[in-house]
Amino acid sequence: MEMMIEVQDLTKYYGPLLAVNRINFEVAAGEIVGFLGPNGAGKTSTLKILAGFLPPTSGIARINGYDCVRQSLEGRRSLGYLPENVAIYPDLTVGQFLKFAAQAKGVEAKDQTGEIRRVIAACGLEEMNGKLVKALSKGFRQRLGLAQALLHQPPVLILDEPTIGLDPSQIVEIRSLIKNLEGSHTVILSTHILPEVSQLCHRVIIINRGQIVASDTPENLARQMGRGAISVTVKGPEAQVTAALQRLPGVGRVESCGEGRFLVEGGNGLDLRPELARLLVQQGFDLLELKTQEFTLEDVFLNLVTEEETEAES
Repeated sequence: MEMMIEVQDLTKYYGPLLAVNRINFEVAAGEIVGFLGPNGAGKTSTLKILAGFLPPTSGIARINGYDCVRQSLEGRRSLGYLPENVAIYPDLTVGQFLKFAAQAKGVEAKDQTGEIRRVIAACGLEEMNGKLVKALSKGFRQRLGLAQALLHQPPVLILDEPTIGLDPSQIVEIRSLIKNLEGSHTVILSTHILPEVSQLCHRVIIINRGQIVASDTPENLARQMGRGAISVTVKGPEAQVTAALQRLPGVGRVESCGEGRFLVEGGNGLDLRPELARLLVQQGFDLLELKTQEFTLEDVFLNLVTEEETEAES
């Protein structure tokens, strides 16, 4: 499988501050990968190194096989970049801005008209072509930013917060545009909107305190976190119910969530639902609900970040 993004022992210091600490990851051709992390985690530094804006302190980053330091120009030619704040010229029309961007990216003169038409159509900008950039809504400015990133058909795209500041309908439209890139482009997507990652991305990389703390599909990460976790709602004294649940063989932890709800975690991924139901009924408690606990990517993210912070403080 061809790897379009390769990061090996990547490290970045800002003076004495260690922002990125020897991280390693790869993104295969055609993948859409979510790159997540809290503020200050090292996420933006990593993306800027990949985009050729920052040099690493040590380690290697490659785009389409090109070293981002030694072959920076070749790497950037393989890359389309949508920053969080799109840099666009307000006094140009949409068409004029895209023509300027095409020239800056080295699109040959004979190909510019066709290439501009292609990205305008792909991003739904046909009705905006003659309008000044400063007259565009936030949603259409994001579309224009994505259109300039798609010029010259780069095999790799870095999209940093592509839906920030948009209304719900605009978010749906931009997500649809990104989804349509699947297979034809390799995309690394940074966002704070975690349901967006679940909808768009094949895989998720989570970085915290400069290090990668998880890398897998959103489904697998949620499944691993929820392995053996069961939500039980019981009518009965909290202390007595907790004690009964803790005595059941295979139970690893019992957490009272209030209002008669308990979260029961089983060791080794065991499904304890039949035993739990039998125990509670035998003990004379009223069993109101029993189900496997489902976790979201947001649960996974918060759990990983909180664990890292707790370990750092201890």
